[in-house]
Amino acid sequence: MKTILCLSIAICSLFASAQRSVFGTVAGNDGIDNTLLSGASVYWLNSSIGTVTDAKGYFKIPFTDAHNQLVISYIGYKTDTLNIVAPKELTHQLTAANNLEEVIVRKKQTGVEKSYYSAAQSITINSEELLKAACCNLSESFETNPTIDVNYSDALTGTKQIQMLGLTSPYLLITEENIPTIRGASQAYGLTYTPGTWVESIQITKGAGSVLHGYESISGQINTELVKPLTDEAFFINGYANRNGRVELNTHFNRKLSKRWSTGVYLHGNSRLQKEDINKDGFLDAPIGDQLNIMNRWQYQNVETGWVSFINLKFLNDNKQLGAVAFNPKKDAFTTNAWGSEIATRRLDASLKVGYVFPEIPYQSISFQAAFSTHDQNGYYGFNQYNIAHTSFYSNVFLSSIIGDTRSKFKTGFTAAYDVYDEQVNTQFFNRVDASIGAFFEYSFVNLEKVSITTGLRIDAHNQLGIFMTPRLHGRFTPWGRGSFRASIGSGRRAANIFAENQQVFGSSRQIQVLDTTGTIYGLDPEKAWNYGVSFLQGFTALARRGSISLDYYRTDFVNQVVVDWENPRALAFYNLEGKSFAKSFQVEAEYEVLSNVNVKVAYKHYDVKTQYNSGLLQKPLQASNRYFTNIGYSTKPTSKGAQWKFDGTAHILGKQRLPSTRENLPENQLPDFVAGYSLLNSQITRVFSTSFEVYLGGENLTNTTQPSPVLSADNPFGANFDTSILYAPVMGRMFYAGFRYKL
Repeated sequence: MKTILCLSIAICSLFASAQRSVFGTVAGNDGIDNTLLSGASVYWLNSSIGTVTDAKGYFKIPFTDAHNQLVISYIGYKTDTLNIVAPKELTHQLTAANNLEEVIVRKKQTGVEKSYYSAAQSITINSEELLKAACCNLSESFETNPTIDVNYSDALTGTKQIQMLGLTSPYLLITEENIPTIRGASQAYGLTYTPGTWVESIQITKGAGSVLHGYESISGQINTELVKPLTDEAFFINGYANRNGRVELNTHFNRKLSKRWSTGVYLHGNSRLQKEDINKDGFLDAPIGDQLNIMNRWQYQNVETGWVSFINLKFLNDNKQLGAVAFNPKKDAFTTNAWGSEIATRRLDASLKVGYVFPEIPYQSISFQAAFSTHDQNGYYGFNQYNIAHTSFYSNVFLSSIIGDTRSKFKTGFTAAYDVYDEQVNTQFFNRVDASIGAFFEYSFVNLEKVSITTGLRIDAHNQLGIFMTPRLHGRFTPWGRGSFRASIGSGRRAANIFAENQQVFGSSRQIQVLDTTGTIYGLDPEKAWNYGVSFLQGFTALARRGSISLDYYRTDFVNQVVVDWENPRALAFYNLEGKSFAKSFQVEAEYEVLSNVNVKVAYKHYDVKTQYNSGLLQKPLQASNRYFTNIGYSTKPTSKGAQWKFDGTAHILGKQRLPSTRENLPENQLPDFVAGYSLLNSQITRVFSTSFEVYLGGENLTNTTQPSPVLSADNPFGANFDTSILYAPVMGRMFYAGFRYKL
């Protein structure tokens, strides 16, 4: 009897604890209609306890006697603070900021938000952070954040390549509103196809991502959320120009058509006609060309019935000319008059997202996603030619619900993908079809005060990769206030698109060699890797100002890998891994408001990335083992009309890097085995005149650091030593820019 009594008391206590929560929905009122808000922040003031609303505006947060002020906030709406003295259900409306004569800011939102509660290590970069730099496109959105490394891929295209955990972007799953987007043919230049003004926020997940979004995530996931027609400004214009001849214009037009329908038209155009050759090697420091990018976005939201949907239509036309300053494509193409290149890309995207939340069961929903794209890229590089056409279809449907109570949630569904590739590499043609169908199940247990666990498994049948399983596990434990320990493990697989991902080889005299022929993809085997990670995040308050410190360590071990071997300067070789290949990443980061409105962020990263090449186990080339980062931001207090000054500066220090071997080159075209480190400094000043108008002035690479010889054998581009792929430092020196933003 005593045992039964104790058990009953325990069960009742547990039940009571489960009921001590505040839950409900958050909607936004724009003066015409109410809209359920997804991603609204809900947290107890002066605590580490918080959450965000789901796709249908639903939230649940534990109630504690120690806190009674609940803060609810969402971008574009007035932040509200509610007095809550007991567990209860809420239905709360936020008021749109543009309908207020006076807006009172109760809590300053930081540009980067680190989650204390999610099982996975996740970081959100919002619009406040993105505006710290010019952010002309997605590839330039990470300059002020130490999580992502940004490097130039070659000395010709000016394209920036991102890396995380010591691995390049093909090992990252890059999605747009959780639909895989930069992959296949768009891998080399895809980050430049999303204008910065279109980005509302970026979510970065370290380690293997969720099984919902596919099997390709190995080192992490980057998800981009675009601006919404319903909450974006009715009219927005952004102009930009730099001293090196680049000009850019972005415009947004949004309109609410009815109670439930909203639409937006977003236009982006950029052009560079000015030829720059500051280092006087006879080659352009940056390509000339132009880009036109158009998006039409439709949003439907019906609060009464629980339906929400988005329809996106996008068109891209991108043209680049690169190579010798004297190159004239009309008379010099495919001749030895001058070495030059032209790359023309046409891309069309269409996507649909539909979600339904059961009105009587707000924690249960069904979602459907579908995307279609065609990508046609045609280009020549001297006498090399590379063309690729990629048609892609992707669909995903899943059900979200709970098991028992809202602390235990699950998502399950199906994914189907179909990709058609047609490639021409000089005189060779490569055609293939990738088709797959998969099923997944993901379970999450969330106790905001102590423990969060997310575990998932998916099974896929792929015509090239076979039938395989992808397990993922993330866990979070909070032993004390504002302290979070995390651990994760998961596997990922992918088919390497060796030519699309390594297009810098065409800007050289290297011969392309595929040394294995027994595999299913270009004769190579599919890639498979395991990722393991641990991290710790601690928030603190010192001298009445808040800060945080974080540490993480991740390791990626490849079971199968396509080795990209640059060690022979006469060739680029692709072959299957025989031996070890791993990437170890350690990062420590601290952030603190040292003075009122002065925020300082510092970070240190160490990489140990090695692969078994045919010539031995070698460190990854063109990657600094040690990187240091510092960002200082300051803003004055806004006046009643919103006027203020903003200052931001970012310093990057890179340690020494190993270079691929050039010993077979002529002595004048040989590079050392290692090059010394260097530093970069970027800065921007923004003058906000009112809530609707601001101007900004900035500079990049203010240290004027450049690589002495970015183009090997520039005086003999048709000779055996010509190579533009070995780039370890910037080509372009000090650069200044200016721009403005105006919105209604």
